[in-house]
Amino acid sequence: MSFGQNLQFLRKMQGGMTQEELAEKLGVSRQTVSKWELDTAYPEIGKVIELCSLFSCTMDQLIREDMTLTDKAYSNIRFEWVEAFRYLPYAVISREPEDDAKAHVKKWAAALQLDAPQIIGWDFPMVSQEQINVFNMHGYAAALILPDGVTPGEGEALTQQRQKYIAVTIKSPFTDPFRVIPGAYKLLMSRMEHLGIRPCHDKAVISCFEKEYVMDGTEYMDVYIAVE
Repeated sequence: MSFGQNLQFLRKMQGGMTQEELAEKLGVSRQTVSKWELDTAYPEIGKVIELCSLFSCTMDQLIREDMTLTDKAYSNIRFEWVEAFRYLPYAVISREPEDDAKAHVKKWAAALQLDAPQIIGWDFPMVSQEQINVFNMHGYAAALILPDGVTPGEGEALTQQRQKYIAVTIKSPFTDPFRVIPGAYKLLMSRMEHLGIRPCHDKAVISCFEKEYVMDGTEYMDVYIAVE
């Protein structure tokens, strides 16, 4: 995979950014960007660093890897109304918060004798810089979706009303999770920006979440962002 193809892919992923717009951000001409994408010229190291910062990627990813492979992981970008549901959340701050939170929620599901529990999750931002930088800790919240008529044995059940989301499906999300999952959020936010759609900031609404499932033996993840 060439540097030029990676650059073109990243530009289009950024809300359909044009060559002119990228050139303006970097202080170069559109023709220069075109030459980079055609691999007939290459940027100096300073511009490469700017590109990595702009597109949130590493030099190795930009120069050596085939970044377009991530595009094949995404499908079915759509707007979806998520019907009202009750849920039992559990937040963890630890070195492995996602695993810890999900494990706790799965214990709740087992105690309630739910055979096929629906579990969603999202990053939990209430983490100090000391916890992040010194102790390498992060936050994550998982939630058990409660079926109708099920009363939780512990914890406080919350209710979310019907809400509109923009969503995308990721195939095999854990093959390259540190790229494709954050990339899904960036893809949705770029699409929202392009369409002039704003995120929903209602405190009664889960602003974003992930839902994992298996279909025909393949793992999938749906990523959701609440919109106005």
